[in-house]
Amino acid sequence: MKKTLYVLILFVLVGNLGYSQNRFVVNNKRGVDKIKFKLINNLIIIPVEINGVTLSFLLDSGVSKPIIFNFLNISDSLKIKNPTKIRLRGLGGGESIEALQSENNIFKIGDAVKINQDVYAIHDSNLNFSPRLGIPVHGIIGFDVFKDLVVEINYARKFLRFTNHKKYKYKACRSCEVFSLEFYNNKPYINGEIDINDNLIPVKLLIDSGGSDALWLFENEDQGITTKNPYFEDFLGHGLSGSVYGKRSKIKAFHLNKYIIKNPNVAFPDSLSIGHALGNKRRHGSVSGEILKRFNIIFDYQKAKVTFKKNMYFKDAFGYNKSGIELEHNGVRLIKEAERFVSKNKSQNENGVSDDTKIVFSPSYNISLKPVYVIVELRKGSPAEKVGLQIGDNILYINNQPSYEYSLQKLMHLFYEDVGKRIKLKVERQGEILTYYFKLESVFK
Repeated sequence: MKKTLYVLILFVLVGNLGYSQNRFVVNNKRGVDKIKFKLINNLIIIPVEINGVTLSFLLDSGVSKPIIFNFLNISDSLKIKNPTKIRLRGLGGGESIEALQSENNIFKIGDAVKINQDVYAIHDSNLNFSPRLGIPVHGIIGFDVFKDLVVEINYARKFLRFTNHKKYKYKACRSCEVFSLEFYNNKPYINGEIDINDNLIPVKLLIDSGGSDALWLFENEDQGITTKNPYFEDFLGHGLSGSVYGKRSKIKAFHLNKYIIKNPNVAFPDSLSIGHALGNKRRHGSVSGEILKRFNIIFDYQKAKVTFKKNMYFKDAFGYNKSGIELEHNGVRLIKEAERFVSKNKSQNENGVSDDTKIVFSPSYNISLKPVYVIVELRKGSPAEKVGLQIGDNILYINNQPSYEYSLQKLMHLFYEDVGKRIKLKVERQGEILTYYFKLESVFK
C-alpha cells in the first residue's frame, strides 16, 4: 500500500511539473516562495530536499552544479541513480578529486521544485566544510537555482524569495543600483572599481556568495593590482582542491557605481591556489559575503542583471582575526554539570514567630554532550603562536568561560576584538591541561 501511494504522489508531481522538468519552478498559485536562511560566517545556509531527504546546503553563486560532500555517510538514504565517475577541479593547490555524477534527481527548496537535476557526490571525507562552520553542511548549490528563478537575497532579514520569471514585477527603487551581469562557465561577473592608494582601477569580479571574505584580488602589477599597503600571510580558506593561502591587506575603497565601501579587507591568493580560476583572463578576483551582506540583492539571470540596495550592515567596520588562530568543530565530549536546588526551612519560636531560616543545598548533575573546538590553523608570528599554542590543541576555556558555551562563530568573533584585548586560553594537549595568555595585536606592523 505504501509503495502504491508513493508512486501516485510521484505521478501527480510529474503531471504538474512535466512541462518544466529541466528547470526549477515555484510550484504554487502565486509563483512566489520565501524561505528563511542561516547566515554563518557571511555564508547562506538553506534546507534542500533531495529525493525526499532534507539536507543543509550552502547557496553559492560561484558554483555551476550542486555538489554533495562526505557522500558515504548519507548515500543509502539519498538513493542516487545511475552514478558515473568523473573528476572535479576547484580552488586549492591539490589535485582534482573523484566524484560521482548522477542525473534525474528530485530537488526541492521550499516550493521550488526540479525533478531532473544533476548532482555531483564526493566521497572524500576530508572535504567537509561542517567543522569550519560549526553546523552540518552537506553540499553547495548555485547556478541551477539562479538561472531558473528570480532570486532575492535579503541579508538584513535573512530570507530568500524565489519567483517564477513570468510572475516577477520590478518595483521603482531610487535608492537601488542595477548592474549588468556577464557570465563565464555559468558564473556571474560584475564590474566595479578598486581604489589602491588613490589609483582607481576598473575590475571584473566574480559574485561569490560562497566566499566569506570581502574581496579577493588576483595580483597583476601591470594593471596596478598589487599589495602596496601593509599585509600579512595567512590561511584564506578551503577549495575543492585543497587549502588556499595568500596575503591579507586593505585597500582605500571599493566602488560599485554610487556605492563606495571604504577600507575593505582584501585577500591576494597565491597563484598556486587559483590556477583553475585564472582560466578567465578577464577576471580580476571575487566579491564575496563580507561585502555582499551589506546589500539586499535581486538576481535576474534571464535578463542578465542584478539589483543592489544597501542595508543596515552597509557601514559595519571590517575586522581581522588578531589572534592567528583558526578553529573548527571537532566532535563532542561528555560534560558533567552540577545543578543546585535551594529549599528554605523556617523554624518558629514559642510565640509562633519565625526567627531563622535554614538553607539546604541538594546537589544534582546533568551529563550532556558538548562541542569540542580544536586549533587547525596557526599563523606564523601571531600572538597565539608566539606564546606556545599549537595546532591540535583543544580549547577548554576562554577567558574563564567554558568554550562549549559559545557557538563556533561567536568564539571566533572574540579574536576580532580590539588591539590589546587580553585572551586567556586553557587547552588540552595529549591529555595535559595547559594555560596560555596573550594579547590581540595589530596584524599590520
